[in-house]
Amino acid sequence: MKKIKLGMIGGGIGAFIGDAHRRASRICNDYELVGGVFDADYERSKQFAVQEGIDLSRCYESVETLIKAELELPSDIRMEVVAIVTPNALHYPFARNLLNNGFHLVCEKPMTMTVEEALDLERIVAETRLTFALTHTYTGYPMVRQMRDMIAQGVLGTIQRIDAQYYQGWINSIIHGTESRITGVWRLDPEHAGASSCMGDIGVHAFNLIEYTTGLEVNEVLSDLNPVKDDIKLDLDGTVMVRFGKNLKGVIRASQVCGGEENNLTIAVYGSKASFKWAQENPNYLYMLSDSEPARIFKPAHGYNDKFAEMSHTMPSGHPEGIYEALANIYRGTAKSIRGEAFIPGEFPTVHDGVRGMKFIHAVVESNRMGNIWVKVV
Repeated sequence: MKKIKLGMIGGGIGAFIGDAHRRASRICNDYELVGGVFDADYERSKQFAVQEGIDLSRCYESVETLIKAELELPSDIRMEVVAIVTPNALHYPFARNLLNNGFHLVCEKPMTMTVEEALDLERIVAETRLTFALTHTYTGYPMVRQMRDMIAQGVLGTIQRIDAQYYQGWINSIIHGTESRITGVWRLDPEHAGASSCMGDIGVHAFNLIEYTTGLEVNEVLSDLNPVKDDIKLDLDGTVMVRFGKNLKGVIRASQVCGGEENNLTIAVYGSKASFKWAQENPNYLYMLSDSEPARIFKPAHGYNDKFAEMSHTMPSGHPEGIYEALANIYRGTAKSIRGEAFIPGEFPTVHDGVRGMKFIHAVVESNRMGNIWVKVV
């Protein structure tokens, strides 16, 4: 099958997330990276293009230059989809410009800096009918998809409690280091990161995972956020109580200052008949708990799984697979949409998930600012 022509904004030399996107696009084998704007420094961008074997004529100095040049190319050569893997503040202006010029998008999260910007992108996507994939990568894991399907089938009974947490510790060495290190990290700068650091970067993943697996929407939040140090402008730690309705509540805990924690994302959904627990650091195991039966463990590449989970693994049973493969599943679903093929809802997060994420982030920040009160996620 003909490869989809992929471009990339950001993600050049030394960028972890850009490397993850490129690996994922290669794993699913639907894309060919043909050009982009890989760095704000044009010389470094060209250096990266040479390193990757990309024609320098398609290594552009700016997004505007990319759009103009690509639209002048024959349709069978020009980029069809562009991945945006820049700092947060650049997502919206680049996404808006690219969508308005007919490019499909894969975008890192959070999608925008404000709710208004997110709603604007949702409007443009609806008007243009272009594909917009938001890389909430954890939705690509086979056992997360198995969890989603089984919850939809009602195997848990009435859902009565939902807990999610995302703990990291990477920022400790930065905030307890020199002042120059603090100011040099864009995630701590509201102009580049947005209204939140911890909740905007990782808490929103826990939020998205809750809504993705359960099919429910959070209605209200009450948050308590902590910058940890007086000279930090954004939250680095926080707890959020969430309400879905009168009789269903839960909690989201997120932190970037938990010493020794690496990428500890977990979710637990507790029902009247049974419960599910899943952890990102051991993603091949989905635990089903019951008061009346022994615990059950679901793993990828087995016939007992639903179709959605089974089409999402790349390795035989017993062979670990992880973050690149999960992101590849999102790229694969995006490719189906770009080609006009049928796909299962949930194969890739959409612009709507981006809107929900921004509403969550800003409701959490507002709740904390107002003195830890309940705020609607609208």
